[in-house]
Amino acid sequence: MTGYRIGHGYDAHRFAEGRPLILGGVNVPYDRGLLGHSDADALIHAVIDALLGAAALGNIGTEFPDSDPAYKDADSMELLVKLANKLRDKRYGVVNVDSTIVAQEPRLSAYLPGMAGNIASALGIDTGCVSVKAKTEEGMGFTGSGQGISCHAVCLLAAGRADPGAPE
Repeated sequence: MTGYRIGHGYDAHRFAEGRPLILGGVNVPYDRGLLGHSDADALIHAVIDALLGAAALGNIGTEFPDSDPAYKDADSMELLVKLANKLRDKRYGVVNVDSTIVAQEPRLSAYLPGMAGNIASALGIDTGCVSVKAKTEEGMGFTGSGQGISCHAVCLLAAGRADPGAPE
């Protein structure tokens, strides 16, 4: 199996009091965090879903089920590293990841480079191969009204090559 495979991921979590706001492995100062079984890092969850989708390996719920106590309060960055290792073992190389965080607040621009760096490091790829953007919804929908955050991610995998940058 060779060629390229595209994956799309999406995740959303509502805000909750008394939890840290973690996005892309970065602890973002805010008065609320996201509700979830793990650390509720919606950005990393969307990236994981995109990677799993591209490799036709299911989704985050099948790979890291919330019914498994091992994933209670799990660090999503650690889950991403586990998945990156599994993809390499199956000879998939991550070419790039593009993602968007949808949140009315807090403002995230200062944290985006750190998020991209964390994702690149976990996947073992160059930071220039990871894009993290943030958008508001102009007050519309659950994200626009400040009820939570949603994230989208797309990725490109090179199938049959654990390191897509290496010569063939």
